[in-house]
Amino acid sequence: MRAFIYTGGLIHAQNITEHPKADDLRIAADSGYHNAVALGERVDILIGDFDSIGHVPGDDVKDIRQVPSEKDLTDTQLALEIAVDAGADEVIIIGGLSGRLDHTLSNLGILEDMYLRFIHGYMTDGQNRVHYLKSSSTLIARSTYKYVSILAADEVVKGVSMEGGKYPLKRQNLKRRLQYAVSNEITGNVVLISVKKGGIFIIESRDA
Repeated sequence: MRAFIYTGGLIHAQNITEHPKADDLRIAADSGYHNAVALGERVDILIGDFDSIGHVPGDDVKDIRQVPSEKDLTDTQLALEIAVDAGADEVIIIGGLSGRLDHTLSNLGILEDMYLRFIHGYMTDGQNRVHYLKSSSTLIARSTYKYVSILAADEVVKGVSMEGGKYPLKRQNLKRRLQYAVSNEITGNVVLISVKKGGIFIIESRDA
């Protein structure tokens, strides 16, 4: 089962190609409701303390779950738990990569949490698309995103390679405090990215 989570922050709606199908679950985290509306998507569940939405919709959303403002989890984390409880094994998060830096970093942690719970997915705002990968490999297809970067999520990650990139990267060790595998480009149809030990964020991006 696949779920879409719409969260807050600026999105570039014209660049977002990810849209739910009829049977996908759609969850909005607080002001993420406005991003869903901007993309022309209905919302099945609205969750949050509603400190940023401005106006809570009425009949547009049948399942509205308001939570206290003083809580341990962010609204986006709560939305993920709803998706997991509903049986989702794939989650696409729309938004969450702009605005407050603390929220952005927290959202990147959600991607790592998803991966460790065997939930496939990624996060995008139309300017950036982010995957998390740990001690494994994946293919990234060429798309409208110009750049692809690899950032160390752990203190040290070992054996990082990118095959098919403009700038060679072969069995390198990356440090979180010294990120240099940035702004690579895909020269063919796809790149193979692998890491032997540790976690990385794979970031596809385009200039504003």
